[in-house]
Amino acid sequence: MLLRVQSPEGTRRVEVTPSNSTSDLFKKIGEAFGIDGFSFALYSKRDKSQEILPCGRDISSYGLTHGDMIFLSQVGGEPMNQNGTNLPSSAVKPDKKTVKDVVVLDEVDKILQGCAGTIERKRDPKICLHGDKSTCIHCLSIEPYDSEYLKEHNIKHMSFHAYMRKLTSGLDKGKFANLENVSCRIKPGCTAHPPWPRGVCSKCQPKAITLNSQPYRHVDHIVFENPILVERFLHYWRATGTQRIGFLYGRFDVHSDVPLGIKGIVAAIYEPPQESTRDSVKLLLDPHQTVVDEIASKLGLTCIGWIFTDLVSEDSSKGTVRHFRNADNHFLSAQECIMAGHFQSLHPNPCLMASAGKFGSKFVTVCVTGDSKNQVHMEGYQVSNQCQALVQDGCLIPTKDAPELAYARQSSQQTYIPDVYYKEKDSYGNEVTRIARPLPVEYLLLDVPVSTPLEPLFTFLSGKERAFPVENRPLDGHLQDVSSLASYLKQFATNRFIEAASDLHFLLYIATMDMFPLMETMGPLLEAIRTKDAALAEQWALSDQWCTVTQLLAHANSIGSMDTHAMEGVASASTSAQGQSWTCLHCTFINPAQLTSCEICNLPNQA
Repeated sequence: MLLRVQSPEGTRRVEVTPSNSTSDLFKKIGEAFGIDGFSFALYSKRDKSQEILPCGRDISSYGLTHGDMIFLSQVGGEPMNQNGTNLPSSAVKPDKKTVKDVVVLDEVDKILQGCAGTIERKRDPKICLHGDKSTCIHCLSIEPYDSEYLKEHNIKHMSFHAYMRKLTSGLDKGKFANLENVSCRIKPGCTAHPPWPRGVCSKCQPKAITLNSQPYRHVDHIVFENPILVERFLHYWRATGTQRIGFLYGRFDVHSDVPLGIKGIVAAIYEPPQESTRDSVKLLLDPHQTVVDEIASKLGLTCIGWIFTDLVSEDSSKGTVRHFRNADNHFLSAQECIMAGHFQSLHPNPCLMASAGKFGSKFVTVCVTGDSKNQVHMEGYQVSNQCQALVQDGCLIPTKDAPELAYARQSSQQTYIPDVYYKEKDSYGNEVTRIARPLPVEYLLLDVPVSTPLEPLFTFLSGKERAFPVENRPLDGHLQDVSSLASYLKQFATNRFIEAASDLHFLLYIATMDMFPLMETMGPLLEAIRTKDAALAEQWALSDQWCTVTQLLAHANSIGSMDTHAMEGVASASTSAQGQSWTCLHCTFINPAQLTSCEICNLPNQA
């Protein structure tokens, strides 16, 4: 069907189907008007009373039919640039780039920037004494940061985009609004005094920090695509009784339950090298972290958080665990808050309102522990931007005996540390300011709900077959080696190769195999998995590189058992002779050049 789109620049037509998503509609309209990103708003009514959101709903859900007119409005009324922002053309000199020009926003931020964000309210026939086409104070749309609405819907923290809308809601439309990251370091380059500790001046000295409750959070919900992800992660604790850490790989999307909200969707859990005990986990140097990130990026995923277990079995026959994380004790320990702040610093959030182009972080923390009913459950958190800055500049350390208390360091001969304060009420109800030595970690935390959808999602295909072993698990029967690769592939027919390959742990193993690493050739395979193109995956499986691997596996099976070092020797010989060898078209075995018939099936060379 055809839809007419009216804008200040004229009317255009776009062709869509009722089953197309609103995101597809936005992309087609952007192409028709030459606008990049989601930097405009669409309305089905001229008075802008019904906004069309790019949130994945079908176009038909808005009641649009063939020939209908929809109305385009540029957010802010100014020309739009490639980042989805609205900047006057006179605000930036053509020959000089600003921070805003080089900031690359996350896709979800581009979508939310293009949304009006106002909360529509229906006419109440009991108190609205006007017609259907009019509005009053009781049915007028409200802003996404409206405190009464957030309280009514039990939303503890407003979304970060709602917070930015609040900053730009004044008469000046946020002309002077700017988000500054907290810095705890002496500004470099000051010549008015000798270097610290011999001197410091008021211009370069960081100000004292008073910790405040952060009214917003960068991520409003965490969703695991399916319960299998968590169960697979928990298997290590169930098998050994020791704790475990993993990194969450997924994507960010619009969260419709919170105005202008963001949700993190977890598609896979990667487990780095680590040393685990019943009470602690120590992360080790990971030689494959870059490869994991590259594979995830080509699959359209990114590292969105980390997960760790803190589980102690109470009754193994009932499957219950101890409950010890609560308001009377602690939700996250000081050490865990410092780890969360460290990871958030490594994954800064791109932001156009920040002078540095980065502000806060979308990186989330998930703790798997026991709840009040002694059942295993997940709790999600972020630490505040103030905590992130304190950790980044080395100002916070944990206390020795109290996990619920952190400690703000004091200045030393090597480093200047600003004073850190927090406010609390005394026994008389009076607000008092205290030095953060020690500091209750509750002043640093923001809780984030965690759930799994009613209908499971699968970025990676899931079947009844036995899963490929998870990396870095020192368990019998769970090691990644040649024999586990062979037994895993035996479960899948040749026309189901995309199902076998749709596993992050399998992909990482074949990319980093000692005998024949395939990372440099895996681009087409990763694209096939991302687009769920079975034909493209099968085509990659016929490549010389993968045929070499399968032939080595077949050769190993034909002679019985073969250790990894022997396989590496065979692989090395096969690789060195590959330029002079030929592949049998019947059984795919790679034969030496001097043979005229296949060594395995004895059929003649037809290559």
